[in-house]
Amino acid sequence: GQGDALAVVFPGTLLELWRVLNACVNADKIILMQAANTGLTEGSTPNGNDYDRDIVIISTLRLDKLHLLDKGEQVLAYPGTTLYSLEKALKPLGREPHSVIGSSCIGASVVGGICNNSGGSLVQRGPAYTEMSLYAQIDENGKLTLVNHLGIDLGTTPEQILSRLDDERVKDEDVRHDGRHAHDHDYVTRVRDVNADTPARYNADPDRLFESSGCAGKLAVFAVRLDTFPAEKRQQVFYIGTNRPDVLTEIRRHILAEFNHLPVAGEYMH
Repeated sequence: GQGDALAVVFPGTLLELWRVLNACVNADKIILMQAANTGLTEGSTPNGNDYDRDIVIISTLRLDKLHLLDKGEQVLAYPGTTLYSLEKALKPLGREPHSVIGSSCIGASVVGGICNNSGGSLVQRGPAYTEMSLYAQIDENGKLTLVNHLGIDLGTTPEQILSRLDDERVKDEDVRHDGRHAHDHDYVTRVRDVNADTPARYNADPDRLFESSGCAGKLAVFAVRLDTFPAEKRQQVFYIGTNRPDVLTEIRRHILAEFNHLPVAGEYMH
């Protein structure tokens, strides 16, 4: 996409991001959050010049820290954290992120995946999803508020919360485990139910929408807390070809319903 923008801002800390957001909200500007800008649907760029207000693009590329929790079983990802950097941090631990390449491009951001429920080819893990995040929203009075649902005690005011994350002052004893999910935990059950009347997944599935998850730009996300996964030690790619759609359908149904171990991922090629 292309179009005019009043400004493009590159905050260097989460606290700077908060201040930029406040300035934009108070000035009644349209805010476009942009991370790796790998999307194909113009979600993080202007699309034409027929908007009713000025647009400010906020790039989060400089906010690329990440913090491993519970010996790498979970990760706290910042707005500019990429899947590549997370994969690199987890590899020595024998673990990997929910996604490796995003929906289409190497270098996609972790938060961008959460905001758009990405991961369409992932059979085992399903769409990117979490119930634990730190985000800003505009309340009914038009004021910007910061919501900490990370399950991590970081203070009470935006300045306290964001400063502790900026300075990486996250302690193990501050992290709570309260039963909220950090990935789509029941996706395997749904995708195996090949006789269900409803699809296993589809765009804007309300069951996959939770605060930052699936928010698609309606919230400004500062951090997400996600599960990581044991890396597959032995992987093999299989190409299955047929010129009959009914045969492909039968193969797909058999794999999903009968295989003890589901494929990690699958793609249709035509």
